[in-house]
Amino acid sequence: MAEILVLAELNPTGDGVRKTTLEALTAARALGEVSAVVIGAPGVAAGVRDRLAEYGAATVYVAESPEVDEYLVAPKAEVLAQLVGEKSPAAVVIPSSPEGREIAARVALKTGSGFLTDVTEITPDGTATQLAFAGQVIVHSKVNVGTPIYTLRGNSVAPEPAPAAGTEQQVAVSISDAAKQARVVDRVVEQKSSRPELTEAAIVVSGGRGVASAENFSVIEGLADSLGAAVGASRAAVDSGFYPHSFQVGQTGKTVSPQLYVAVGISGAIQHRAGMQTSKNIVAINKDPEAPIFELADFGVVGDLNVVVPQATEQITARKA
Repeated sequence: MAEILVLAELNPTGDGVRKTTLEALTAARALGEVSAVVIGAPGVAAGVRDRLAEYGAATVYVAESPEVDEYLVAPKAEVLAQLVGEKSPAAVVIPSSPEGREIAARVALKTGSGFLTDVTEITPDGTATQLAFAGQVIVHSKVNVGTPIYTLRGNSVAPEPAPAAGTEQQVAVSISDAAKQARVVDRVVEQKSSRPELTEAAIVVSGGRGVASAENFSVIEGLADSLGAAVGASRAAVDSGFYPHSFQVGQTGKTVSPQLYVAVGISGAIQHRAGMQTSKNIVAINKDPEAPIFELADFGVVGDLNVVVPQATEQITARKA
């Protein structure tokens, strides 16, 4: 069976792999036998090997070196390209994060390969599905040069366990001077809230322009907290200064695919729909009965969000008591 390399994306704190890695492992299994690649500082692989094996990694290639952690993405791309040259895999799958996309591009250039970015599905024959024009057009593509390299869009595949051996193999790390041009001089750990991470949450409550102010976003946060949900925002809301840009859901923001998505005061522009339309259940709350979001919603409430949302929060809290 053909070997498929999957680059493991680690949590910034070093305490495990991100959900996007489990999604990539799941998607890659359609192509052949999966091998995970862990590239990082010494000791990082020990805490993630079992998790990678649980989701299908027959082999875990471990490339650990202090230099990998001291510089930006160039060393990781160089190590992965070397591994591709040595193992001749049938394909490489990488989570489609900002770092993942840059690594994929660098590896494609180094190995003379074609690559497809932000794919949502990969079939056994290597055909990838991509969404274009904010999800209005579905594109099917194949790589016909070199080793196919894919970056998998987050939340496009549900992670499914498939226990495998997870046999560890050490990889010698040799990094050129050219890959050491940008050194990391400092790291700042982002302060986490008690809410779930937006792209990995099972429930997301998002507010739009209809929320009307930054102060009024407390209504959105209250509903989210009652549901144990993450908070999101539309582009219109973040551009208006109602909520930080890091919480933006949409084509130019983050892509989410929770079990429940609650859109509050969001009209439903194509840009926003591109980032949440794969949600399993969508509830829309908007005072405009003609809002496009209702075309996508499974359940809709026409009403003033300042009345509807506090009432919903109160009822949810009461039922949990």
